[in-house]
Amino acid sequence: MPDDRSQISEDFAKLCDIVAKLRAPDGCPWDRKQTNQSLLPALIEEVYEAAEAARAQDDAHFREELGDLLLLVVMHVQIAHETGRFDIEEVIEQVSDKLIRRHPHVFGTSEARDAGAVLKQWEAIKREEKKVDSHFLASLPKALPALVRAQKAQSKAARVNFDWAALRDVMAKVEEELQETKEAIRSQQEERIEDEIGDLLFAVVNLARKCKIDAETALHSATDKFVARFNRLEDELKTRGRKLGEVELAELDTIWDEIKQTSNAQCSTPKAERL
Repeated sequence: MPDDRSQISEDFAKLCDIVAKLRAPDGCPWDRKQTNQSLLPALIEEVYEAAEAARAQDDAHFREELGDLLLLVVMHVQIAHETGRFDIEEVIEQVSDKLIRRHPHVFGTSEARDAGAVLKQWEAIKREEKKVDSHFLASLPKALPALVRAQKAQSKAARVNFDWAALRDVMAKVEEELQETKEAIRSQQEERIEDEIGDLLFAVVNLARKCKIDAETALHSATDKFVARFNRLEDELKTRGRKLGEVELAELDTIWDEIKQTSNAQCSTPKAERL
């Protein structure tokens, strides 16, 4: 990152000018057609793509996706500016003021000795700022992915001491919810089954949080592992002259177990022996 703040300002101004030109009457027909609402799917998609690049630790891809995300932010602000709602200066000023206001231990005189104290102080200041709904979890976005929202709700509640004391308590809660889910399934009541499965998922997310694991990342990894193994299953069927959908479950399970054993063996083998 360049140390010259004036260069950063020039580069950012250049991006804003490019976006303004794209939106001008003689600009790009596609860009001129966009609204804040029409760009929302792209905004969400770019956030996920940036997250994927970060998980892969691919800096080149991550840099590119952050650029795409920044472009959409500037585009959204440009559209708002054109309709007289707000401009980029107001956006920057508001977030800058918020950062200073919510970090009094850095820019003021208060003290916060660790990250936990910082988060509690942040939440206290945030509640003071919000005047419409003073409830502690009122700021939790409903649009978040379910796993992310669940873990965020649990983490925020934990900041005000509403949390399980020990990991064994969380594990017991998972087992309790699993038992209740089994009972709900036996009842064959769809609404009850949905409710209990939701509780079970929430408890598992809590277990991940207490183990300091991000539930969303863990599920992404598990899904990637499943897809990779399923692809190997499909490839193995092709070598046998078979196709998906034409093979019975028993045979699929046998091949799946072989793939799983091979994968586990590779994971347990020291890296030097695999080279």
